Amino acid sequence: MNGLDDQQWQALQMRLARACDTLRSQLADDLDRSTDLRTPLRHETLASPADAASQRTLNALVHEAATHTARQLDIVRHALAKFEDGSYGLCESCGEDIGYSRLNARPEARFCIKCQTRLEGARR
Repeated sequence: MNGLDDQQWQALQMRLARACDTLRSQLADDLDRSTDLRTPLRHETLASPADAASQRTLNALVHEAATHTARQLDIVRHALAKFEDGSYGLCESCGEDIGYSRLNARPEARFCIKCQTRLEGARR
């Protein structure tokens, strides 16, 4: 069906589950950091324009990191959901097996090499 034996299937599922846990923890940390940056200190004096600009830049970077982490978490969750319906390891474009070597390198891969290459070529 997807070219994976039971051991490969389980190992990839466990890797994705661990990645999901790690990303959830990282997202919680990013969101905590974002909240901390937005809460002004009680005894803080008026900041200089340079300090305010630095703070805005730091806030933007933390927000960008949290957004990236949330996107990665969605990708991993999507891959884990495919285990539930039995479609993990099948290309979402052509329906062919993705192949263990690709899945081992990128367990969240949605497309086989051929379809991924075609998609990347179309984006250029």
